[in-house]
Amino acid sequence: MLYHNPARNISVKKGETRRTYLTKEEIIKLYNTECENKELKNAFIFACYAGLRFSDIFNLKINNVQNGSIIFKQKKTKQVEKLKLHPVANKIFQEQKKNKAADSYVFIIKYCADKINRIIRNWVEKAGIEKHVTFHVARHTFATLLLTYDVDIYTVSKLLGHKDLKTTEIYAKLIDKKRDEAIDKLPNL
Repeated sequence: MLYHNPARNISVKKGETRRTYLTKEEIIKLYNTECENKELKNAFIFACYAGLRFSDIFNLKINNVQNGSIIFKQKKTKQVEKLKLHPVANKIFQEQKKNKAADSYVFIIKYCADKINRIIRNWVEKAGIEKHVTFHVARHTFATLLLTYDVDIYTVSKLLGHKDLKTTEIYAKLIDKKRDEAIDKLPNL
């Protein structure tokens, strides 16, 4: 019987985390490309503009959207969040809520995660995008776009529902554009 953890003094350094995300142009390509499952296409594009996790998207009900904002309890953190809907997300929501009761789910997709990601990969390939895209890439896209368009990292962290700013800092590493712009701000001689 062990009375202490034999690995307690061993630390493992994590390598650089690589996150795949879509650009604005790639989102437009996807939006304009047919997908074999319209509901899944809507859910993915919605997630690109709302930043919700897979579990939160598929637990989202019509009555979670009030006065142009989503009010929901994050499944992962158990925190109640309020998030203003971007016009693209709102347009998708309006389309999805047609003929549904207030307590109905916004997105009804009856596939396992593997099947969902397979459909997404086929759709992405059809759009001519050469990236490995899963549903979670929509969340990465949301964070990266916010940072690209000059939203401060603290606000991005709050919009993602992160408890720790360090979690959000991973996204800041993705934005080479920001580093280039920082150098461009230096004065000339």
